[in-house]
Amino acid sequence: MDVEFTHVRNLTGYMQRVVHRLSQEPPGRILDVPAGAGQVSEALRSLGHEVVSGDINEDQEHFVKVDLEGAFPFETDSFDVAICLEGIEHVLNGVWTLSELIRIVRPGGLVCISTPNVMNYYSRWHALLHGYPYQFTPTFTRRSTGGPTDRGHVNPMSLLRLDYVLGELGADIISVDGDKTKRRWMLPMLAPLAWLGDALRPKDPAESGRNLNDLRRWMRSRPLRRSRSLIVWARVQ
Repeated sequence: MDVEFTHVRNLTGYMQRVVHRLSQEPPGRILDVPAGAGQVSEALRSLGHEVVSGDINEDQEHFVKVDLEGAFPFETDSFDVAICLEGIEHVLNGVWTLSELIRIVRPGGLVCISTPNVMNYYSRWHALLHGYPYQFTPTFTRRSTGGPTDRGHVNPMSLLRLDYVLGELGADIISVDGDKTKRRWMLPMLAPLAWLGDALRPKDPAESGRNLNDLRRWMRSRPLRRSRSLIVWARVQ
C-alpha cells in the first residue's frame, strides 16, 4: 500500500495519560482507533484489557480495517471503551466519527478523544498572528480519495465543539486532561492576555445546561490552557 501515514512509534505523553487512566478501570473490551503503530493497544493488553486495534493502515497483521470516515464494522454497544487518539483532526466529518464511536460503546461506557489543543495559550496566539490554529497549516493540495488517505490536520476540534457534539450524540464529558505544556517560556506573556479575555467575555443570557459550570471550570483549567494535546473523556448515556 503506497500510502504515508503520520503515526508515531513511541508511547508519547498523551498516550501515556490515556493508558494510565485505563489502568484504573476493570478489564474490558476496548476499541483503539486509529491504532497507528499499535503501541497503545499493546500497553492496554498488558493491563488485561481485550483490545481491538482498528486503522486504515496495515502496520500490524491483526489490525481490523476501520475507516474513521465510514461505518465501523462492529455491532452497536459492543465495546466498554473506545479511544480515538489524534485521529479526529484528520477526517472531514468529525461528527460522523464521534457518532460511530458512541454507537459501538455500551451505555455507561467511555469514549476518549485526544486531539491537538487549539485552545491553549500558544495556539490562540498563533491563530491571532497567522489566522489558523497551531498544527493546522492550510494545505492547498487535494489528496486522492480513491483509497486510504491520511489528510493531515484538517479538522480542528475545540473543547466547546466536542462538548456540544458529544452531548447531542448521547455522551457527556466527565473529565478533561492534557499532556505537556506547549511553549512554556511564553506563558508570562500569553497568560495575561487570556485572563483579560476572560474578564471581557460577554455573558450570554441564553447560557444554560447541566454541565455549564463544569465547562467553565474546564475552560480555565491547566490542561486546556497549556497542553499541546487535549484529552477528553465522555460517558455514553
